[in-house]
Amino acid sequence: MKLNGARILCESLVKEGVEVIFGFPGGSVLPLYDVLPRYPQLRHILVRHEQGAAHAADAYARVTGKVGVCVATSGPGACNLVTGIANAHLDSSPVVAITGQVARPFIGKDAFQEIDITGITVPITKHNYLVLKADEIAMVVKEAFHIAGTGRPGPVLLDIPRDVFIEEATFEYPEKVELHGYKPTLRGHAVQIKKAAKLIAESKRPVILAGRGVIISGAYEELRGLAEKAQIPVITTLLGISSFPEDHELSLGMMGMHGTAYANLAVDGSDLIISIGMRFDDRATGRVSGFAPHAQVIHIDVDPAEIGKNVRVTVPIVGDVKNILRTLNKQLEAQKHLAWIGQVEEWRRAHPLHIDHDADKIQPQYVVSKICEVTRGNAIITTGVGQNQMWAAQHFCYRKPNSFVSSGGLGTMGFELPAAIGAKVGRPDETVWAIAGDGGFQMTIQELGTAVQDNVAVKIAILNNGYLGMVRQWQDLFYERRYVATPLSSPDFVKVAEAYGMPGIRVTDKSKVVSAIKKAMKHKGPFLIDFVVEPEENVYPMVAPGCTLAEILDDPRKKVEFKLKPRATSNL
Repeated sequence: MKLNGARILCESLVKEGVEVIFGFPGGSVLPLYDVLPRYPQLRHILVRHEQGAAHAADAYARVTGKVGVCVATSGPGACNLVTGIANAHLDSSPVVAITGQVARPFIGKDAFQEIDITGITVPITKHNYLVLKADEIAMVVKEAFHIAGTGRPGPVLLDIPRDVFIEEATFEYPEKVELHGYKPTLRGHAVQIKKAAKLIAESKRPVILAGRGVIISGAYEELRGLAEKAQIPVITTLLGISSFPEDHELSLGMMGMHGTAYANLAVDGSDLIISIGMRFDDRATGRVSGFAPHAQVIHIDVDPAEIGKNVRVTVPIVGDVKNILRTLNKQLEAQKHLAWIGQVEEWRRAHPLHIDHDADKIQPQYVVSKICEVTRGNAIITTGVGQNQMWAAQHFCYRKPNSFVSSGGLGTMGFELPAAIGAKVGRPDETVWAIAGDGGFQMTIQELGTAVQDNVAVKIAILNNGYLGMVRQWQDLFYERRYVATPLSSPDFVKVAEAYGMPGIRVTDKSKVVSAIKKAMKHKGPFLIDFVVEPEENVYPMVAPGCTLAEILDDPRKKVEFKLKPRATSNL
């Protein structure tokens, strides 16, 4: 059967089970958009900016486990995908980005809207293609989806010239793909797993560090089985949040720069770190030279490049987390660490997360806790980056697997709204809340139009403090309160939402926080709440740059004191 390149692409996407495409049209991809009506099974969601398409595809992939797809035209359209592609790359999200390119005779001649997008994206994709023949499209799509979704997931880019979309070729979709040199290791080495079991059996103060690899692998039951069988506290990275139920007695929450104090103290005092699907990011470890100074390290990860990259490793195990934990759990005997669990519980009681319930003004962490209370934790939370992200990580109790979607590695402001749209499209029966700051929200505020046009019923909570909050916090703590370029004027967010056709309310009274959240929940479509919060509230605890996890700055309003003396200065 002979088809043009655009139809071959669509047929190939259908073969891969694609149901949703997030995109924005332009000249180089018009032949593709022209044939989309022939494929009603490919739902197209028109974003307002290509960055939003990449973020939505990223979040869609995270919550569904499928490969997300985004489309942009050549030149600026392709460039606008770059931030979203980089975000997916650092957070291991399977995304296929399709870009149009100028016609083949014009490539390399600085034609209108020509850009070398494959060259630009080499460092931030697992692989990319410049497709120069229509008869290559089917195989390239097959390979792209295979690469994006296997091993350590990540983005793959397909750049297709306009005339290749028009060129005709015989369509024949390949049954399988063989890529020499690309063979991800899925089964862990038996000897290494046996060594890990021995270390666990001998340890007195073990902790589990669970990262996003647990979620990608779907190893929720295996992680819980390991923790309960060996009675080991579970600590998550930022992107590991929702890999382990936070109402479980062994959960210590998140570690790192703004992790719980008791999680950080447990890591510092441990004699064995069992690291599962995480990469020892600097925001998690603090000063690497002082990280877990008394601990041996078991590192389980599907990506061999991550093992030993940042932290010394005693027992490396390369493979899929779910497979490895299944094998490991069979080799473990039931254990008890009563003294260690008792010490951890003492730290938990002594250094709880803080909300001042007597405060007159609305505290942002109070808003997050009330969203959790009203939803009973039964929601997917998306965030941008900054204080809003940390409060959402700290004060929402994540009981359900894979219910936290955020920008981790790249730290992308504005991720929350398009990510919420992608998450809601992917899991339409779930309640989805975007928790935003007033600064980051304005970076992708135009995606309100996307939510309205496609009736994507996301709920949006803006923690409006009138600052670029996290930068202001650093200026407060380390730069003698010189608030340069952080005071922020914003539009009336409710009026902006209403202008797009979305209802919204502004909340300035603490007593109306819960009723506002309930009103948003009752509304069947998208809804925005602008919470005017305490302007100079800081996120605590905090491990300053250059400090170890034990050197913790805690909220000065709390009545408890750390037994370990915090270091008052950093290397800023």
